[in-house]
Amino acid sequence: MSLLMETTGTPIDGYAPDFELPGVDDEVHHLARYLEKFRVVGVIFMCNHCPYVHLYLNRLKEIQADFQTQKVTLIGINANDSVQYPDDSFENMKTFATTNELNFPYIRDVTQDVGQSFGAQTTPQVFLLDKDGKLRYKGLIDDNANDPAGVQVQYLRNAIAQLLNGEPVTPTSTEAIGCSVKWRNG
Repeated sequence: MSLLMETTGTPIDGYAPDFELPGVDDEVHHLARYLEKFRVVGVIFMCNHCPYVHLYLNRLKEIQADFQTQKVTLIGINANDSVQYPDDSFENMKTFATTNELNFPYIRDVTQDVGQSFGAQTTPQVFLLDKDGKLRYKGLIDDNANDPAGVQVQYLRNAIAQLLNGEPVTPTSTEAIGCSVKWRNG
């Protein structure tokens, strides 16, 4: 299965799959609308129960706050199967967003098509898009999940800054760590 995901995901410099998905705000979120409004869009595959997502939540909220005036937004997407993992149900996503005071959209990929099209494998995993919808970076948020003070390389922040400055993004990908995306059986 993992080999298949690597070969079917969106390649660096490839166009990200468009989506229209429901958000915890009861609105429909359409990637094309975000690309019209923002210079950089960070799609973060995440979920409610993964301890790695919890470790990174405050850092994600800080990144959103620090860059939002520069036409950058993060979008959290939960693609986990809520039948096997009821913690990741849409109702629980709404509670999670409120409890954690998320400052970016949190949306549901019920069919898992978007997660598969991107090639999501872990939570959290970043897919950073430029204004044209091309994938410019994928992988880690930074190099130290457990200790924000011990971070040496802030991959996501650096990639956002490089895109805003019109520079090539380096590195273009890192190996994300976290919980596996919970795919539906069969």
